[in-house]
Amino acid sequence: MAAQTEESDCAREQTKAEQDVDQVRQRAARDQKRLDSGAVSSPKDLENLQHEIASLAKRQGDLEDVVLEIMERRESAQERVAELTERVASVQAKIDDASGRRDAACEEIDGEVASVTKEREVIAGSVPADLLKLYDKLREQQGGIGAAKLYARSCQGCRQELAITELNEIRAAAPNTVVRCENCRRILVRTAESGL
Repeated sequence: MAAQTEESDCAREQTKAEQDVDQVRQRAARDQKRLDSGAVSSPKDLENLQHEIASLAKRQGDLEDVVLEIMERRESAQERVAELTERVASVQAKIDDASGRRDAACEEIDGEVASVTKEREVIAGSVPADLLKLYDKLREQQGGIGAAKLYARSCQGCRQELAITELNEIRAAAPNTVVRCENCRRILVRTAESGL
């Protein structure tokens, strides 16, 4: 915006300076025509007219220099606008690409959530209601994880190794008994890798 404003300011300034040059040029042409017509007969008036024409020529040269300087500044501003416009377009393309990838990822995640939710409903239907209620309560208390794998004598929920007495109790428990970690209180899922 700043570069565009600078360019438009230069354009206005250039237009005004060019109008000033045109006014001086027209006045000089009018005076020259008057001089060439022979309508001025007094030597003093002729001298004043020639002096004014010379003065206008100098003024015109000065104003043309100003116009050139303004044109250079405007050209520089136009280049800056073009460069910044290109950079904005490049950044916008990156934003559009990232937004597209984000939207695709969100759609994929939404699909996975729907699939997992369906799977959970099927599995939850085969789990006893009291166990499901306990699991949901623990999940809410433990930041979304209500059950953890017992792996190599460690709870994968809190990453703590279980005490020997606790391991002995779990070893002695029936396979369908719900066992819980003494540290984090999550339900422990026993597997062949539990180290029992």
